[in-house]
Amino acid sequence: MGEKTKVLEQPLVRGALTFGTAAGVCLILGPVLIPILRRLKFGQSVRDDGPKRHLTKAGTPTMGGILFLAGIVTAVLVWAPLNPEVYVLLGITLGYGLIGFIDDFIKVVMRRPLGLRAREKLAGQIVLGLLLGGAAVWGLDRGSALSIPYFGYTVDLSYGYIFFALFWLVGFGNAVNLTDGLDGLAAGSILVTMLAYTFIAYSLDKISLAIFALAVAGGCLGFLVFNRYPALVFMGDTGSLALGGALAGLAVLTQTELLLLIIGGVFVVETLSVIIQVISFQTTGRRVFLMSPLHHHFELAGWSEVKVVRVFWTVAFILAVIGTAIFSL
Repeated sequence: MGEKTKVLEQPLVRGALTFGTAAGVCLILGPVLIPILRRLKFGQSVRDDGPKRHLTKAGTPTMGGILFLAGIVTAVLVWAPLNPEVYVLLGITLGYGLIGFIDDFIKVVMRRPLGLRAREKLAGQIVLGLLLGGAAVWGLDRGSALSIPYFGYTVDLSYGYIFFALFWLVGFGNAVNLTDGLDGLAAGSILVTMLAYTFIAYSLDKISLAIFALAVAGGCLGFLVFNRYPALVFMGDTGSLALGGALAGLAVLTQTELLLLIIGGVFVVETLSVIIQVISFQTTGRRVFLMSPLHHHFELAGWSEVKVVRVFWTVAFILAVIGTAIFSL
């Protein structure tokens, strides 16, 4: 019995079990939950001004983020060394997921297409951002220093770090949400970024954070079975906001916030494309892209949905490798 326990305590074994548990829970729940969502008519509405091929997606069940959130929570509680950092990450992830769930519920059940009002959604995200920043500075001994990648410098932001963490959490939470516009795009991109964070956390001897990252990666892999093209279910804001919160939370607790601009570069570029499009149209009356976020631009340029997703996954993988290489220098 003692030998078995020692084997299970090995980081690689525990990591593999975490990944497998998160994916397995998702795979088991999928065939149960997806038909329920379909019977309840919790279907996705599709914008008329988007790519015409997306009109066939109307009615596809949404709120599927529940699947991988169940896998993540189960895997973390079973396999991760439970400590304040893990509880904070779970709280941020589930808190953002709850905001997304309420937004989805209002859209599909109450038939209010815009969901939560922007100020309502932002208010919840700000509260969670303040909690993350406060916990990082005062509760987790992370401190208020901001690390500059490659150069090895740090800048002490003092109490200003709390607001920086807030901005990072809100920014990346919504960046992943913007990226979730094609079948499998957000889940696959998060998967590779989480593998990068598994390496980073393990290198910092933060085993609990590495286990958490693997749980998210495993949950995304299990979800892709149902979310790859043609998707049987969408993650909805329930999933995309939760994944963005998890990603930003990991960056804060591993002190790699600025490095996340590279590791999560796909999400950064998607967000920038929206900002550029809005500013350009409001100032000049012209659009830089055929449509934003950027993945829709390539669709309207003639790329198939599968091609866009595969190219973005490849770019996400390359950026994750570059980011981990810079971290290792």
